[in-house]
Amino acid sequence: MKTELKGPVRVRFAPSPTGYLHVGGARTAIYNELLRQSLGGCHILRIEDTDKARSDEAMTSQIVAALRWIGVEWDEGPVLQSAGLERHRAAARQLLAEGKAYHDFVPPAEVEARRQEAQRKKENFRYKDCFAPPPKAEVERRLEAGEPYAVRFRMPEEPIVVRDLVRGEVTFGREHLDDLIILRSDGTPTYHMSVVCDDVAMAITHVIRGEDHLSNTPKHVALFRAFGAPVPAFGHLPLILGPGKKRLSKRTGATSVEEFRARGILPQALYNYLALLGWSPGDGREIMSREEMIAAFTVERLGSSAAVFDHDKLAWMNAQYMSRLPLPEILAHLQPFVDRLGLGGVDGERLAGAVDLHRTRAKTLEELAGFLVPYFQDSLEYDREACARFLAQEDLPDHLEALIGRLRRLPSFDADSIEAALRGLADERGLKAGVLIHPTRMALTASKAGPSLFELVAAMGQSATLRHLANFVRFLRSAPTAGP
Repeated sequence: MKTELKGPVRVRFAPSPTGYLHVGGARTAIYNELLRQSLGGCHILRIEDTDKARSDEAMTSQIVAALRWIGVEWDEGPVLQSAGLERHRAAARQLLAEGKAYHDFVPPAEVEARRQEAQRKKENFRYKDCFAPPPKAEVERRLEAGEPYAVRFRMPEEPIVVRDLVRGEVTFGREHLDDLIILRSDGTPTYHMSVVCDDVAMAITHVIRGEDHLSNTPKHVALFRAFGAPVPAFGHLPLILGPGKKRLSKRTGATSVEEFRARGILPQALYNYLALLGWSPGDGREIMSREEMIAAFTVERLGSSAAVFDHDKLAWMNAQYMSRLPLPEILAHLQPFVDRLGLGGVDGERLAGAVDLHRTRAKTLEELAGFLVPYFQDSLEYDREACARFLAQEDLPDHLEALIGRLRRLPSFDADSIEAALRGLADERGLKAGVLIHPTRMALTASKAGPSLFELVAAMGQSATLRHLANFVRFLRSAPTAGP
C-alpha cells in the first residue's frame, strides 16, 4: 500500500557518467526534485563515477549541463562518488571486522563455472550454497601467503520485505538473497557498497530510481541494516517504453535530453512532458508550470505501469509552449537554430516580428527557424508543380507588377495599409482578392500555407516583399506555359 510522505526529505539523483542523459534519467531527476521542492529538505546531485573504465568526464559535464537546461535544480553537488573511495573501503573493512562480511579466495572463473552449470540444470545459483567461508586459520594462512581475495557481505536468509512507494509491498525470498562482493580483489569497492555508503553519509531518506534497480534493493536494505543506519523509503519507477511498447531505444527515436534539445524541443515542454510520463496531478491538467507541479506533486500519484513515450504528444505540448512563452524566451532558445541557418546577423526587430507571427504554427524551434528563411533570403526556389495554377494565368504577372507598384508607394507599410492596397487593386481590375493573395503568398514564402498574408507582408518588410514579388514575376514569365 502506498503511503503519502510528510516532512523534509533528503533525496539524490545519481547518474553514471557513461553516456548522455537519457530521458528516463531526466524523469527520475524531475521526480526527486519535485518531491524535495514539495516537502522541503535537500536534493543532491551525485555522479557515480567509480567505474573508471566506463566513466567519462565529458559526460559528467554534459549531464550537469542537460539537467540545468531542462530546469532541474539541486541543493548540493555535483558530488563525485569517486571522492569517497577510501571511506567506502574503510566501511567494507568495518563489516569484515564485525563478522558481517568475509574473505573470498575462490577464483572468479570457478564461481562462473558453477553459475553456468546451474543454468544448464535450470537451477537457481547462489554463491553461498556452493562455497562456504573459509575458517579463520585458513584465512590467516592465505593472507600471509599473499593470495588475492575479495570481500563478500553476508546476506540474511530470511525474506526482505520492502514497502515500495510506487509498487506497494515487495517481498524478496531466500532465492534472491545471495552473499555479494563489496570489495574486489584489487581493493576497489563495488557499486552496491559505494551507493549505500554514500546514502548513509548523506543521510538520504528517500530513494526514487528506475525499476532496473529493484533487484538491487534487498542488497542495499541489508547493507543499511548492517551499518545500523535508517533504511530509506524506496520508490522504483517503471520503464519508459517506445512505440509498440518496446523499450525506448535509438531505433524508436530520440532517447537523450540533448537529442530533443537539438530537435528544437523547449526545456519547459520536455520537463512538463516527462513529469506527466508516470505521474498525474489528478485533475486532468496537462500544461503545468514547474511551480504548479511542485504544489500538486505527491508520490501517491506515481504510476506503477510502464509509460509509453508519445513523440506526437510531446510535439503538441512543445507547440503549446511555443505559443505561450514570452517572446524574449522563445528568441533566446531559437538563437542556435537561427545561427545554424546563417541568419545570426539579421535585423533583430524584423526577426522578432517574424517569430511572433509564425510561432503559433510551429511545433519545434527547428521548424520555426525554417519559417524565417524567406524573410532574409535574397531569392527563393519555386516548385513548378506547386505553382501550376499560377503559371496557367497568363495575365497574373501583369497583376503582380501592378501590386508591386502599389506596395512601393505605400507611405506606411503596415498590415491594414497592405490589405487596403491589395483589395483596392483587385477591385479596380475586376478580380477577386484571392487572385492576388494566393500568388503573393507563394512569391514571399514558396509555400501555399501560412499566417495572415497581410501580417506576413508587414513582418517581411517592404524591401524583401518587393524583391520576392519581382523574382516571382520573372519566374512566371520565364517558365514554359502550363498546359495539358
